[in-house]
Amino acid sequence: MPGSSTHWNDVYATKAEHAVSWFEESPARSLAMIAQTGVGKGDPVIDIGGGLSRLADALLAEGYADVSVLDISREAINRLIARNGGDARLTGIVSDITTFAPARRYALWHDRAVLHFLTGESDRAAYRASLMAGLAPGGHVLVATFAPDGPEKCSGLPVRRYGIEDFDALFGPEFTRVSDERFTHVTPSGAEQRFQAAHYRRRG
Repeated sequence: MPGSSTHWNDVYATKAEHAVSWFEESPARSLAMIAQTGVGKGDPVIDIGGGLSRLADALLAEGYADVSVLDISREAINRLIARNGGDARLTGIVSDITTFAPARRYALWHDRAVLHFLTGESDRAAYRASLMAGLAPGGHVLVATFAPDGPEKCSGLPVRRYGIEDFDALFGPEFTRVSDERFTHVTPSGAEQRFQAAHYRRRG
């Protein structure tokens, strides 16, 4: 499991939004990657482990009409919904990704820094099962994790670092890799974190 709900509720209850290492003032890279997929603004999109990320806010501001955010922390989801004034276009889902049973299929699955918390093979398999259940044929996956030269821990928890070949092996032949990139995230404290990101499309 990617940390317990108690762990993550404590994080969001005790730390300011800008005090966590993954904070971004603007989710510009994710927005650009989403735009490049060509997903329509009326199509359903889901942000996995979105927490208090500003991505959902930015998508709503750009006119996306069906945005879901999944997080293991009820504290984070409640604060996100409140921050957006209960916008009807935003759906909050409190769930562990390894036990998530999607009630619908999405055109786009976005995951910035959740997958790398899944260090066990059974959790990785459960993640993939949730992805396969929740992503429509032809749908897009945007994923970013710590790269092989990235940190070994995040929020006090161990992580599994990924290179592009690790993504290819996880997603398998049901997906086509569209693009990939490495980037460096600078934390609020000034530390540099190396990331690997990729865009995959599910074969129809």
